[in-house]
Amino acid sequence: MKTKRTLVILCLTCLICLGGCAPLIVGGAAVGAGSGTDVYINGELRVEYNVSFEKVRTACEMTVAELGGKEVVPDWRIGEGSITTVIRGEKAKLHLEYKGKETTLLSIRVGFFGNKSSSQLIKDKVSEYLIKNQ
Repeated sequence: MKTKRTLVILCLTCLICLGGCAPLIVGGAAVGAGSGTDVYINGELRVEYNVSFEKVRTACEMTVAELGGKEVVPDWRIGEGSITTVIRGEKAKLHLEYKGKETTLLSIRVGFFGNKSSSQLIKDKVSEYLIKNQ
């Protein structure tokens, strides 16, 4: 029991020391895409990529096309934009926000109340595209 407690404390200490790098260790496949944080709050999946806005935008557009998005409505502005579409019968909105030269925030909401598994599928496809096209 004492060994488990020591191990947990050691792991938590390492995570605290690593700060912003901890999600890179936990992130798995998204690491190659430059993914930083990944959080699902109030029906919306938010992912911060360490990739330029234009590359994430292209990845989102390709993902919507690959998943057979219907009724696609893009709305691009300087430093932000969104794609609203219907994927597999559910309304989906991908919103991008420029955070820095190589940092982009992607927010994904599927359905009115949010659908975590569908949002995760879209995020995985975006990350997969970014990994293939670095």
